[in-house]
Amino acid sequence: MEFFRIHRTIPFMRHALILNIISLLTFIAAVVFIATRGFHLSIEFTGGTVVEVHYTQSAPVNDIRTAIESLGYSDFQVQNFGTSQDVMIRLPIRPGEDSAKQSETVMTALQAQDAGVQLRRVEFVGPQVGQELLHNGLMALLFVVVGIMIYLAVRFEWKLAASCALANLHDVVIILGFFAFFQWEFSLSVLAGVLAVLGYSVNESVVVMDRIRENFRKQRKASVREIINASITQNISRTIITHGSTQMMVLSMFFFGGPTLHNFSLALTIGIWFGIYSSVFVAAALAMWMGIKREDLVKPVKKDGPEVELG
Repeated sequence: MEFFRIHRTIPFMRHALILNIISLLTFIAAVVFIATRGFHLSIEFTGGTVVEVHYTQSAPVNDIRTAIESLGYSDFQVQNFGTSQDVMIRLPIRPGEDSAKQSETVMTALQAQDAGVQLRRVEFVGPQVGQELLHNGLMALLFVVVGIMIYLAVRFEWKLAASCALANLHDVVIILGFFAFFQWEFSLSVLAGVLAVLGYSVNESVVVMDRIRENFRKQRKASVREIINASITQNISRTIITHGSTQMMVLSMFFFGGPTLHNFSLALTIGIWFGIYSSVFVAAALAMWMGIKREDLVKPVKKDGPEVELG
């Protein structure tokens, strides 16, 4: 589906070199930030106290957050659990306080707002459990990357496959670099966002590479640069429709989803924009720098007579 068609090919590859240099510097900076600053891991990874409370009516989640902030907590989570009346509160470990003391302090603050609130469960989650979650999350990320690599290797000629893989790596590292530099909280929801961006980014790259491969077969007299520019231009309408609708949904989560979805939607927003950029100026440009040509994609077939190309 196309809302509009651009009849004049846009010369995207004209500035590919300088943009690729900027991408490389940004990628290196992201790696440095990840290595030196690390991540601000949430209590899901570091461990803490889990308090489950029950309200007679719908729980006032924003009021609960305000009450806990008044106790001096800055790194905590409040979310509905099961029903709108049940709330799960995750608190970080505090020196000199055990889970019983933390839950008692929190319940005092909550009962000052609503005397009918009931304590249902208090549980201490040790750092060992958090490390296991982190390990499982990283393994999930690794398996997704390996699966994408296998898919690209089967789907494309190696130059196009390598270009897509590097572009996807670029997107993931940039997202992680943002979280390391600004020390935004890195939680399981953010990790889920990174995994979603991986699939989202590879989809955009595959669409661009498919169009490049198709145009190599159709436009036999055009140069490599012209084919790449034409392929990206032909995909602009699809890109605007797809990414525009996705971004509207993500922004609605960012502005109206509350703190629970804030960092998840933030990771998706960064991934969407860099996914568009990397598909054009990283994946396509890398394929060009690697020397992709028509002979790589259209193999001659030997018959009894002269060789005939598969067009």
